[in-house]
Amino acid sequence: MRDILIVAKFSMKDILRKKSFIVSTIIILLLIVAGFQIPRIIKNSKSSNPKVLIVDNENLFDNQLGELNNLKLDYEFVIENKDIKEIKKEINKDKIKSSIIVNKSEDGIKLNYVVKNKMYVERIPDDLFTSLTSLYKNVQIGKLNLSDEQIKAISPSFEFEIIQSEKETNEGNVVLAMAISMLLYFGVYFFAYQISTSITTEKTSKIMETLVTSTSPRSIVLGKTLGLGIVGIIQVILIGGVAYITAINSFDASTINSLLDMSKITPFLGFIILIYFIFGYLVYSLLYALTGSTVSKPEDVQSANTPLAIISLAGFYLSYFSMMNPTSALNKYAAIIPISSPFCMPCRVMMGLSSTKEIILSLSVLLLTILLVAKVAIKVYSSAILNYGTKLSFKDIFKMFKSKD
Repeated sequence: MRDILIVAKFSMKDILRKKSFIVSTIIILLLIVAGFQIPRIIKNSKSSNPKVLIVDNENLFDNQLGELNNLKLDYEFVIENKDIKEIKKEINKDKIKSSIIVNKSEDGIKLNYVVKNKMYVERIPDDLFTSLTSLYKNVQIGKLNLSDEQIKAISPSFEFEIIQSEKETNEGNVVLAMAISMLLYFGVYFFAYQISTSITTEKTSKIMETLVTSTSPRSIVLGKTLGLGIVGIIQVILIGGVAYITAINSFDASTINSLLDMSKITPFLGFIILIYFIFGYLVYSLLYALTGSTVSKPEDVQSANTPLAIISLAGFYLSYFSMMNPTSALNKYAAIIPISSPFCMPCRVMMGLSSTKEIILSLSVLLLTILLVAKVAIKVYSSAILNYGTKLSFKDIFKMFKSKD
C-alpha cells in the first residue's frame, strides 16, 4: 500500500506541474464564467423592447388597443393612425420595429403586418396575433351586454392535466441530467486518457526502469490510477463548483429552478455521482493503462487509444441519447452496461427512476468489470513494461496475459 501511495503522489505532482493541465483548467473555468454571462450581456445590450405601431383607422377595437401594453409582452405598443408611406419610412429609419394595420374585410378582420424585410417573416408573431384576437373578442363581448354566466359559457376556463400511460414517471429535469452526464464523461475520459500518455512518456524517458527497480508493476498501475483519479475528482468538483456559483450569481433562483430544478440536487445524489465517477474512472483508466503499456512511442498513443475512444463515445452516446426517453428499456440497459452506466445511472437516480436493486446490480457489474480489467492490465503491463520495440499486437497481448510468468 505504501508503494501505491508513493506512485500516486508522484503522479499527482507530475500532472499538477504540467502547464497544459494548468492552462486547460483555467480556460475551462473562464469559458464557464463567460458562458453564464452571455445571457446577461445580451439582456443588458437591449435598450428597450421593440416598438410596434398598431394602426386602427376604423376604430374596430373601440379605443382599447392601449390595453396591450398592460399585458407585459416583450413589445412597446404605439397606437396611432398613419398611412402606409409614413409607416414604411419610420420602419426604414428604425424608429419602429414593425406595424400592424387593422382593416375590416368581407369575412372579418384583415391584419397587414409591415416589416423592413419579409424574407425571414412568414406571419405575425403568435403572441401578437393571440393578444389582438383576445382583445377584439373581449371588445365584441362587451358590446353584447351579456351576463357573467353567458360570458363564462362563451369563454370557458379550461383546466388540463397530463396523464402518462407508462408506469415509471421521471421527476427530474432532462437538461440537468444531460449536463451531469456530459460532466461525468469528460471528467472520466480526460483523466483516464492521461494514464496511457503518462505510461508511454515514462517508458520513453527511461523513468520506468527506475520505478520497476523500486516497486512492483502492480503498485505502478494502481498508484498512477489513484493519483490521477484524485486530481480528476478535484478538477470535476472545482468545475462544478464554479459553474454553480456563477449560475446563482448570474440568474435569480426562480430562473435556475425553472431550467434545472435544483431541488433534485441532494447529498445522496452527490454521493452517487462521486461513486460512479470513481468506478467509471477506474474502468477506463485501467483500460488506458493497458493500451499505454503496449506502445513505446508517444506518437503511437493516439492510434493505440482509438478503439477505446470509440468504446467510450459509444457508452456516452448510449447514455446521452437514451436520456431523451428516460423511461425506455434502452435507458435501463445503459444504466447496467459498464461502458455507459457511469454516465447514465446518476441521472436515473436524480429523476427517481432507479430502484435500490438496480443501483446494486449496476455497481456490481462495474466492480466485476474493474477487477477483470485490472487483472488483465496488471498482467500485460508487467510483461510489456520494458518493451521498447514496436507496438504490441492483440495477439502479443493475449500471449502475455496467458503466460504464467
